[in-house]
Amino acid sequence: MTIQKTERSFGRRAAMRVLLGTAAGALSLSKTTAALAQGAYPTKPVRLVVGFAPAGPTDILARVIGKGMGEVLGEQFIVENRTGAGGNIGTEQVARATPDGYTLLLTLLTAAVNESLFKNFKIRFSEHFESIGGIAETGLVLVVHPSLPVKSVADFIQYAKGKPGQLDYATAGAGSSTHLAAELFNSTAGVKLTPVHYRGGGDTLKDLISGRIPVMFSTIPPVLNFVRNGQLRGLATTGSKRDFVLPELPTIIEAGLPNFDVPLWFGLIAPKGAPQPVIEKLVPALKKTMELPDTKKVFAQQGFTPMAMGPQEFAKFYVAEASKWAKVVSALGLSQ
Repeated sequence: MTIQKTERSFGRRAAMRVLLGTAAGALSLSKTTAALAQGAYPTKPVRLVVGFAPAGPTDILARVIGKGMGEVLGEQFIVENRTGAGGNIGTEQVARATPDGYTLLLTLLTAAVNESLFKNFKIRFSEHFESIGGIAETGLVLVVHPSLPVKSVADFIQYAKGKPGQLDYATAGAGSSTHLAAELFNSTAGVKLTPVHYRGGGDTLKDLISGRIPVMFSTIPPVLNFVRNGQLRGLATTGSKRDFVLPELPTIIEAGLPNFDVPLWFGLIAPKGAPQPVIEKLVPALKKTMELPDTKKVFAQQGFTPMAMGPQEFAKFYVAEASKWAKVVSALGLSQ
């Protein structure tokens, strides 16, 4: 009897050891498979989401960055335009995406501003995203239709003060840099320009050039050639120093409005929880993309200045920008 009990007990222990060994092996295999999958990243096309319409500065930048990263990593990066709500639709879509590195967002100043501008928008960079790095920045330019009898910022302020609420200005949407710059100008210059929000760059340019909309704080790339050929008149740029593609124009600070600094910046981010080995592949790939001849060519043509920041530096920069613009939104009463 004792021998039979001992044999049964030994059998149960042996079976348990086999079972535990099998489970451990399966877990080890699972970890190895996951590591290999991450090590092989990317093995399929990567979606690069843009929250704005095609042909605008954000889209142009996304396409050159996507093309370059595709070349560096050996897999296609597909740009997807998810427009609406000042870029919030695209931002939220990426925040909710599977954090596997196959859905990325080309983010920009607008996304940081929207954290405080839209009361019902709950996406926060620090809670929903992983930083990959900074990409570029560009200034804005105050342009007017040549029919306006103004040649300088001082002229324009005087003219606008004589027409309170009567001058419309175009924006790329509520909360966009083009909107914020104009509202900051309203406040600091003591004028009252009225916003007309557009969803696409094509209609904006058409109405500006025709004179239907006489004023805009535009990103530089879409209007650069029109300023150079005289179809639009550039009065000043919005950075802290003169823009390298329009050095003949003063800054608005030089024109007499101190502390008026509104650059438009861009960066690359992924959904929170993206695997660290994937991030560690994307970071150097972005850096190499910035050095490609095609990237440098587009930057020069479009007026982009490289803003090479690593993931930690860009994360700190983003949070600081969100805090800075939250104060501006509050002070100007722009929250929606």
